Amino acid sequence: MHVETLIIGAGPAGLTTAYELVKAGHSVAVAERDPVYVGGISRTVNYKGYRFDIGGHRFFSKSAEIEAWWTEIMGDEMLQRPRSSRIYYNGKLFDYPLRAGDALAKLGPIEALRCVASYGWARIRPYRNVVSFEQWVVNNFGRRLFEIFFKTYTEKVWGMDCSEISADWAAQRIKGLNLYQAIVSSFGIGKKPVGGEGIIKTLINSFRYPRLGPGQMWERARDRIVERGGTMMMGSTITAITQHAGTGKWVAIVTDANGKETKVTADHVVSTAAINELVRMLGADIDPMVRKATEGLRYRDFLIIGLIMRGKESFDDNWIYIHDPSVKVGRIQNFKSWSPDMVPDRSTACYGMEYFCNAGDDTWAMADADLIARAKAEIAKLGLARAEDIIDGSVVRQPKAYPVYDDTYKLNVDTITEGLESQFTNLHLAGRNGMHKYNNQDHAMMTGLLTARNIIAGHKAHDVWTVNEDAEYHEGGSAGDDKIEERLVPRRVA
Repeated sequence: MHVETLIIGAGPAGLTTAYELVKAGHSVAVAERDPVYVGGISRTVNYKGYRFDIGGHRFFSKSAEIEAWWTEIMGDEMLQRPRSSRIYYNGKLFDYPLRAGDALAKLGPIEALRCVASYGWARIRPYRNVVSFEQWVVNNFGRRLFEIFFKTYTEKVWGMDCSEISADWAAQRIKGLNLYQAIVSSFGIGKKPVGGEGIIKTLINSFRYPRLGPGQMWERARDRIVERGGTMMMGSTITAITQHAGTGKWVAIVTDANGKETKVTADHVVSTAAINELVRMLGADIDPMVRKATEGLRYRDFLIIGLIMRGKESFDDNWIYIHDPSVKVGRIQNFKSWSPDMVPDRSTACYGMEYFCNAGDDTWAMADADLIARAKAEIAKLGLARAEDIIDGSVVRQPKAYPVYDDTYKLNVDTITEGLESQFTNLHLAGRNGMHKYNNQDHAMMTGLLTARNIIAGHKAHDVWTVNEDAEYHEGGSAGDDKIEERLVPRRVA
């Protein structure tokens, strides 16, 4: 088989690239390791008709072009859904974005006074040399608020103590949040927050969502690619890939689940696979500097346990952040709240219990039955469901969910890309893992869209690496204002 472009990975970046290329009349083949699902971490897993959104995906972008792309693919199957999420702490559910009256009533006057006093002490005796997430939050909110609303969840997600996480992430990620202002204004003192009780005034109130989950978007994109002559190679891995030095022609051996091999030649290769896997695939780690850089890249993994429960759901949030250190679950999704059609039996509810971990650790290695038992026990302990009402469950593991930005990640990525550029031509990197950039779905799509344009133009008309340079929280602002921004992730204190 010969195609103009071979694409490794059928996630948002890979499928966006493929769709844009086939629309322009180019031939493509997409090799995807999963035998069933497309969409990568944006896939929707179907278990007995119940649909699990892996990670939770709000369809909201500052790029008018991406918003139009979603509409083109989904049409009237794209729903408009209300944004609803809360924080679980000390047996209570706090509105998020936080509201002054709600926070005061649920914390109680004594705890509220402790928070105010803690904040006052932090203002009198702040950390002078702020380098960590913990120091930044304590300076801005006081230690008590840090312990209540920041410490537990952050450490669950990233597997690092807050004292090890760099302050620059906190400054960007928590922009606009002022719980102190909410509590103080409840006593009738201090400066009132802009917009009444709206503490994080820039967070979106609603978002779009495919009727059957984000995977429906990528299944439709896959079908349109095939309709236009593209080739989808599901359940397939690249077992060998080389580039002829003289012609620049790529030659890949694509092996399916049954061991059948297909030789594919291509003019261009687009990789959305994890960049360290690509290096090994190409044999580029023969360079000791590239090998060292590859070994230095780290990831955070997670798994989601779908619990099916008889009866009406006990909460209607999209998800709840769990700030309770006595349980390991970090966040709980309510799939019916994303879209009612995610749950086939309206007399049941379906929750997604998210656990952040590292591949190979105790949580990751636990048997599915034991994980389901843990999830049942924890949701019951939190008072969000009764264990006896849980009638079924399923486990989905997601490796390499979050590329980790540590002190050396940028040097490692630069070393790898320079090494690849010195050895290969017409090799394009795109997407979250393909570029080792913790970006949102629309960011990944934009890298794919620009990659397709570069291939169509026949030269590097767009610098894909500049897509996420303006660091500001993604959900701030309005949809379609053509400014795609980066979501930072924690990196260790230097």
